[in-house]
Amino acid sequence: MAVERDLPTREAEDLLALTRDLADAELAPKAARYEREERFPREVFRLLGEAGLLGLPFPEEVGGGGQPYEVYLQVLEELAARWASVALGISVHTLACSPIANFGTEAQRRDLLPELVGGGLLGAYCLSEAHAGSDPGAMRASATAAEGGGWTARGEKAWVTHGGQADFYTTFLRTPADVVGAEGGGRRSISCFHLTPDLPGFSPAPPEQKMGLTGSHTAAIRLDDVPVPADRLIGEPGRGLGIALAALDSGRLGVSAVAVGLAQAALDVAIAYAVEREAFGRPIAEHQGVQFLLADMAAAVESARATYLVAARRRDAGKPYSRQASIAKLLATDAAMKVTTDAVQVLGGAGYTRDHPAERYMREAKVFQIFEGTNQIQRMVIGRSLTEKAVPPTA
Repeated sequence: MAVERDLPTREAEDLLALTRDLADAELAPKAARYEREERFPREVFRLLGEAGLLGLPFPEEVGGGGQPYEVYLQVLEELAARWASVALGISVHTLACSPIANFGTEAQRRDLLPELVGGGLLGAYCLSEAHAGSDPGAMRASATAAEGGGWTARGEKAWVTHGGQADFYTTFLRTPADVVGAEGGGRRSISCFHLTPDLPGFSPAPPEQKMGLTGSHTAAIRLDDVPVPADRLIGEPGRGLGIALAALDSGRLGVSAVAVGLAQAALDVAIAYAVEREAFGRPIAEHQGVQFLLADMAAAVESARATYLVAARRRDAGKPYSRQASIAKLLATDAAMKVTTDAVQVLGGAGYTRDHPAERYMREAKVFQIFEGTNQIQRMVIGRSLTEKAVPPTA
């Protein structure tokens, strides 16, 4: 069913209407087949780029849409309700563009950003490693200063969304303390780079075989003595971990919106089935047990939506929003897991078959509790933010 939205401008209302029409025409008819075939929808991203939907939160002067995060996230949600893999891909693309937008040099912003946010190129974000997921400071993939200038990158990044499909990779690598200075040593000696797959020694591994979101390819990236030009460094050497964490706050809001869209899709399927399916002489939607289940599902979806919008509006207002982003990610992804599971329950045996999308939604929801910081990590972030400034009691 159509979601009732409180949008800030008439332009935003028109944008959401365009998004719904495009998603219904171009995404919804393809989603089940592409997911079944584990087929990456590159042409869909090109289409969305041409429609201006890949650069919505970036300034118009660099080719973006100039939209507040409050609007951008609701666009993601509408797309996710038709095809979660694609909406997730847009969120990852935004995450990959953000370091250059926020920390790049004037030359990088001028020369790279318009093409990146304009949709002609698709991005990936390389932070995690096989042994350094929740703890990015433990990463081992590195970049060392090369003779004659530039860097040499080596190592492997894991769980890269769009791995093997992206046109550029925002990549975080450990850099030596003697290069970045003493203050950038230890766990802080991480730097951010803009890598492209045409660099010698850059190679993707085969895609991971996943439980869900199979239309979104995830692969490790191998760096075998990759020569990195000096102008591919984003921000100051040794400041990469701060750049990564700043981008992740926004990325968590993107994941929250996609999770809500997925949960909304599951709720819609459950309602439609409950209205049509009869038991004991009447539609199961009229039985109190099913009504209460649907009511709880709707409450979870709307609560999660309201939570991510609160965080987005704080971001748009220039207020701190890190804790609110973690809360939104925690609540939205837990809600998606519960709502998709309950949708399968409403459909009963039919929900366990591939004749209906409920089982796919349930499989897709699980990973949202894991990536962009597991929900256990979100609880740590929230807890620390509540206590780090607390004043200890006096005797």
